[in-house]
Amino acid sequence: MTYKIYLKTDYKPSDRWTPKRPWYKKLRIYLWAFTGFFLSFAMVSLFSVSPAKQKENVVEIPIPSPSTHTPVAVMSGVEYTSIKQDHIPVSIPPSSVETVIEDGKSSEWKTIHVAPGDSLSLIFDRIGLSPAVLYQVVSANSENTALKHLLPGQELRFLIDDGELSTLEYDQDIITTLQISKTESGYTSSLIKTELKRVVREAEATIDSSLFIAGQRAGLSDKLIMQLVSIYGWDIDFALDIRKGDTFKLVYEERFKDDVKVSEGPILAAEFFNNKRVIKTVRYEMPDGNNEYYSDSGASMRKAFIRTPLNFTRISSKFNLNRRHPVLNTIRAHKGVDYAAPTGTPIKAAGDGTITSFGRNGGYGRVIEIKHGGTYSTLYAHLSKYGRGLKKGSKVKQGQTIGYVGMSGLATGPHLHYEFRVNGAVRNPLTVSLPKADSIPESLLADFQKKSAPLLSQLDKVGKEEPLMIALQEKDETEQNLIPDNY
Repeated sequence: MTYKIYLKTDYKPSDRWTPKRPWYKKLRIYLWAFTGFFLSFAMVSLFSVSPAKQKENVVEIPIPSPSTHTPVAVMSGVEYTSIKQDHIPVSIPPSSVETVIEDGKSSEWKTIHVAPGDSLSLIFDRIGLSPAVLYQVVSANSENTALKHLLPGQELRFLIDDGELSTLEYDQDIITTLQISKTESGYTSSLIKTELKRVVREAEATIDSSLFIAGQRAGLSDKLIMQLVSIYGWDIDFALDIRKGDTFKLVYEERFKDDVKVSEGPILAAEFFNNKRVIKTVRYEMPDGNNEYYSDSGASMRKAFIRTPLNFTRISSKFNLNRRHPVLNTIRAHKGVDYAAPTGTPIKAAGDGTITSFGRNGGYGRVIEIKHGGTYSTLYAHLSKYGRGLKKGSKVKQGQTIGYVGMSGLATGPHLHYEFRVNGAVRNPLTVSLPKADSIPESLLADFQKKSAPLLSQLDKVGKEEPLMIALQEKDETEQNLIPDNY
């Protein structure tokens, strides 16, 4: 076999390169580059602000050095400061200053509001207290360590006597104040409990368009309205069952500190008229200190299941054993209810139980099935994702988020397919009779009736007499007969 090799001897470098670009094409490229550079420079000049202009828009109040500790500015007894760190102005909330002079000694009460990024050391430095004092205060008592975990908006009150810290007060909550005082041996602390003034009020309303509008018209806050929804959520589907003309009335509590309302609730007793039925409830404290709501007969208002396991937009498909499937276009039984909701809407467990099925299941997509005791089970399908940390065999509590709305499997849009089963047989979740939780034990029934009777009596009088307003802190004989001590 013979091989022939041909060599090219007339190779030229020009064979590797394309012909040179004409001069007019080069000029066009240069013109485009120059135009782009000019436009970029113009845009930067148009939208940027010169350093001189920036300086005109910043108002800085000079703060003295830590060695002087003199006030920056005092206007009508309010001290305003601004600290500049790394050329970034940081605003400090106003701090009230009250000066008292007795026997030639100057005392100041300074009220400091914690700002974002504040710490106890920064606050002490700002008002002129040394790190040594800070150490003595924090290490004086284990209770004082609460000062290490300050949150923005909280308040600290300092009593300064001739430049030395005499008293520090910190409100841990509405009724508890941590007071740190200076003694000859150092600093000591104590917890001061403030008795709140409890006032009972009443309200009633008729629903014309929505529960929230009716409640607001009656003077109720959103918090109280949601508490009412929570109490009756077992018996009333507030998305479907509310009718024009429904009424409700309630007796509830408000709490005051120094004649300023600091909290409201709980609801002590309520009555709801819905769809030709009247449902009354009263709050009762169990011997273990837990408070629950019961009907006037002593049955628990809390059922073993919640009626709807999510906040939904509408019901896109009801329970129907002869429904035509929207994707397969065949007659296929729809053994649950479809709740249309945006993707990512949290799905809650309808009751306490154990997850028995977890994962993908054909047309159902992502599925969770929960077994509730030996009789009941619920199924949740078409999920976009599962709740954190859940798996087959996990224990879940009623109201716990177990997943999120999606459209996995055979679905035309995001929704939850929800099934309710009794002994393995499907039931309509909208109409099935939900089992109740434990009622008042026989041993406590007499005590429940005794304590609930005055509240139910007052509830019957709502709207028929002058509005009730009782200061529960004043223990007179009339009040003792009206409101039980445990409320």
